[in-house]
Amino acid sequence: MIDNELMENGSTVNNQAANREIGTPSSAWRSRSDAWEFLGYAFKQLTKARPGTSPDSGLKAQAGQALGLLQAIELYWSTPGLDAVARLQAALESGEYRSGLELLQELSHLLPAGGAGPEHRSEPRSEQHRSDQRRSDQRRSDQRRSDQRRSDQRRSEQRRCDQRRCDQRPGVGSGPEVADEDAGEGQAAAERPRFEVLVVDELTEEEAEGLKADMAAQRRPSDAFAYEVTVVPSYEDALVALLLNPAIQACILRPGFTIGSSQPLGRDLRKYLAAHVTPGLAGARPLGRILSLAEQITGLRPELDVYLVAGVSIENLAGSLTKRFRRIFRRQDHLDLHLSLLSGVAERYRTPFFTALQEYSRRPASVFHALPISRGGSVGNSPWIRDMADFYGMNLLLAETSATSGGLDSLLDPHGSIKEAQDLAARAFGAQKTFFVTNGTSTANKIVHQSILAPGDVVLVDRNCHKSHHYAFVLAGAQVSYLDAYPLDRYAFYGAVPLASIKARLLEYRRAGRLDEVKMITLTNCTFDGIVYDVERVMEECLAIKPDLVFLWDEAWFAFARSHPVYRRRTAMAAARNLEASFADKSYADRYTKQAETLQAADDELWLKTRLIPDPRKVRLRVYATQSTHKTLTSLRQGSMIHVFDQDFGELNQEAFREAYMTHTSTSPNYQILASLDIGRRQVELEGFGLVQRQADLATTVAQAVARHPLLKKYFRVLTSRELIAAPFRETGTAMPLRDGLAALAEAWEHDEFVVDPSRLTLDISRTGIDGDTFRHRYLADEHGIQVNKTSRNTVLFMTNIGTSRSAVAYLIEVLVKLAESFEEERQSNRFNGKKQPGQPAEAFDGGRQADVGSTPPLPDFSRFADRFRGSHQNTDGDIRAAYFESYKAGTKEYLSAEELTARIAAGEEVVSAGFVTPYPPGFPILVPGQVITRQTLEFMAALDTREIHGFDQGRGYRVFVGASTSGTGLIPNPAQEETESEAVAYSTI
Repeated sequence: MIDNELMENGSTVNNQAANREIGTPSSAWRSRSDAWEFLGYAFKQLTKARPGTSPDSGLKAQAGQALGLLQAIELYWSTPGLDAVARLQAALESGEYRSGLELLQELSHLLPAGGAGPEHRSEPRSEQHRSDQRRSDQRRSDQRRSDQRRSDQRRSEQRRCDQRRCDQRPGVGSGPEVADEDAGEGQAAAERPRFEVLVVDELTEEEAEGLKADMAAQRRPSDAFAYEVTVVPSYEDALVALLLNPAIQACILRPGFTIGSSQPLGRDLRKYLAAHVTPGLAGARPLGRILSLAEQITGLRPELDVYLVAGVSIENLAGSLTKRFRRIFRRQDHLDLHLSLLSGVAERYRTPFFTALQEYSRRPASVFHALPISRGGSVGNSPWIRDMADFYGMNLLLAETSATSGGLDSLLDPHGSIKEAQDLAARAFGAQKTFFVTNGTSTANKIVHQSILAPGDVVLVDRNCHKSHHYAFVLAGAQVSYLDAYPLDRYAFYGAVPLASIKARLLEYRRAGRLDEVKMITLTNCTFDGIVYDVERVMEECLAIKPDLVFLWDEAWFAFARSHPVYRRRTAMAAARNLEASFADKSYADRYTKQAETLQAADDELWLKTRLIPDPRKVRLRVYATQSTHKTLTSLRQGSMIHVFDQDFGELNQEAFREAYMTHTSTSPNYQILASLDIGRRQVELEGFGLVQRQADLATTVAQAVARHPLLKKYFRVLTSRELIAAPFRETGTAMPLRDGLAALAEAWEHDEFVVDPSRLTLDISRTGIDGDTFRHRYLADEHGIQVNKTSRNTVLFMTNIGTSRSAVAYLIEVLVKLAESFEEERQSNRFNGKKQPGQPAEAFDGGRQADVGSTPPLPDFSRFADRFRGSHQNTDGDIRAAYFESYKAGTKEYLSAEELTARIAAGEEVVSAGFVTPYPPGFPILVPGQVITRQTLEFMAALDTREIHGFDQGRGYRVFVGASTSGTGLIPNPAQEETESEAVAYSTI
């Protein structure tokens, strides 16, 4: 199998020779890399056999198995390719090991790296130590060529700098700098990015080589990029290539391709393809097959350029196919096709603002405006702070300016390079409009809320949303109706809000005659702990009750999801586009009509049990998403984006949005953050798919290591979907879908109400007897330099990202093993001494039961707003703004310790919070202004081990209002003690 392991030391290949199927696509990158690296080791060892002695037969057999793996998958890469595999196989069988080793050395610059991407940038010492020999071989072979290239670069440096000051070279702004026309081909190719082009057509070997030669003949030294051509014969092979090979940046479809693949595809791939290849395709006309494949390519990887090469009647095809193909060519148009391939990649490579900032930093200028640091003016000549320039480099200082001219544009009124950069970001993320934010998603959330909400508008919101939302409601003056997520009491954090609860709340407002006041709903997707909504279904069913409801999806931790075909469908922008297409379909209107007849006189209980369909004639799609680019993609800290898919934006919200943006955006935005957002968008479009695929696969590797290692599984456990999501919300029931393959992942993400982001691992540490905060700081950060964002009382959250390397994952596993070994030693020692010490697993003394340190009080739901801040006798919303500003008045508040609060509540007093109390992380408030404080809240706060709690004064205690009424005068029962009728109905349907 492709995901069988090749041991790092090369001494063993854990592989089944008889099973050479292509397994799980998400791990193919790793197995392919390991196979090539193992072959380098094997051929090197085989050449060392002394004359007259037989080589290691076991090693030779393992090399043959590695070649078998590559034989199965190398069809989908242009280099090294199947030809190289065949030559190595021949060398192995004939015993010409030296020639095989020489071939591998010749191919060294084309072989996949162990971690392709992040691994190139940084390697921990342990990885360097293991690869020293391989690297030194590569350095020796490249040294002479590198020396010559550096010499050439030094001689031409001045000329190139002068040229940049005078004008913009062809390729700059649309591609990387390349060598001049008279420069050598080798030098040019070494300096430019490379990509692969997929051609789908059933060709003979000679025809395929002829096509590759024809395309290669079009290359010029001045080309901004270099590419190689990969040819596959079938519809299925094309999809497999797109799943396995992230280097593919363009697809060329030709009418001659077949449907089925003859490659040894594994069960996972077969099952995944079955959902994308319809049975009737084999009998379809060529044009129908072509259009179907083009749609599948766009669905899998929408960033790719798709071209059609046809033999006849292309004039007749052109007008009807422009939406599906970038261009249509005749077979003979090799030069135009070549230029189009480069142009398409250049369009995604283009970074308007980053390029403008680079150009500005290279031009001579005299600064007579604010910002003394600009051009390094206040730094370069200072004997006291010149180490700033030494640390950050002069480019940072040269690029600092408050100017908005010279191509730099204004963030508050963009018309040039910033607007272009935002438009490119909208295309990359599937939005109608995108706006850059330079002070984080906290500000992005405030902008969106202030643009939509006015005083008196009701907003439905998960109480566990980030604190920025709650402060936004204060600013907007909205009536806040808090929704409760399902609790994970055992692990001391919340999940997400069930759809039934959301529908019940909307129906509650409909019964009260206040549905018109409900303006907006805000939910976090995905949550800090990785719980992901079925966004499309939530919006669809909510719109069936309230057709003009506005949605804000806080995707601060989910920006990367756009790059993966499975994750993408659960993003706000993708769901909005899918719904738009559904609403335009006549069959959808027919389905609505049929359902409307059933629900016309139905009670709320039937509405809750029914999967609702909105009226496509009335519904308005108004969807916003805020994303922390800096959290999960490449951007400097505080770089965020607002994505908009709002059919009424121009008519209803454009002016309000502009005013809110002006309110919260600095007039001195950080240009380096803006440039990094531009760069981050480029990376999403050119390599996001491969990077996201790797980060999830690496997380799965950690989970499997914990589950399989005899000592790790004794002290740790990675929580699966079964622990994090209750059974009623999981139709498929799979514990870790990605572990079971791409098909299982796709099935779960299509059908389950909630799923777990596979790149996040919640590690249950209950059996260690150590609380989460201590484990995070003392054992991980202080002792081993491992940083994590979040813990609960008995869990630690590990997140892989697009920068995570295989070496980092290996180090994490190594550290966990070391910690488990130390716990085991301590356990044995304490058992011998009959003692229990800090850090001692409780099972050593309690027969294996979970440690007491892991237990916490039940998570407190939102209690209720005090009566004087309530918006209605019938509904739960409250005026958080009024409560917030009442605390500003003298004599309205006091501070009480936890003990004093407990005593007052026990005496029957109603005590109301005068401010926010927010443990951080995760950053959502336990108390908000105007909320009645309960005993459950105090018990939970007492058990928290979070060091940072915003709004809580350790010295003075809780800030509360004075003169509160008793609990007996409340307008409605406390929801913590008695559910409303609609909520009871909602939970009965779960």
